[in-house]
Amino acid sequence: MAGARELLEGLREDRVAVVLASSARPEEVDHYLDLLDARDLVEAWTTAADVEQTKPAADLVCAALEKVGGGEALMVGDSVWDVKAASAAGLRTLAVLTGGFSEDELREAGAAEVVTSIEDVRERLSGLFASASSS
Repeated sequence: MAGARELLEGLREDRVAVVLASSARPEEVDHYLDLLDARDLVEAWTTAADVEQTKPAADLVCAALEKVGGGEALMVGDSVWDVKAASAAGLRTLAVLTGGFSEDELREAGAAEVVTSIEDVRERLSGLFASASSS
């Protein structure tokens, strides 16, 4: 996905812990990590093998949070299942229109904000963390 690696690089530079929370099988997640060359850019990742229930249940999001010791978090996702899982875990979601769902569907599922591209996610998160670090 265009811009995904750059997003991860920017978050790493901002010292933001990133955990990928995927409902995919472990071998699929390994494949995606290799495609993005992202193993060194993320703190951890979860797969369907880590939990009893995947998205839209909260299990996967909770497992991801546990991998970094909890704390303040924001879900970035592109499906209604991402939004619902985050909401069930008590997190807000910044949704991006790359997963085949409409803005209305993502908002109806509970997304706090919806953007159109990975570049928009980068801009939104850059501003968010820049203002938090200057406080």
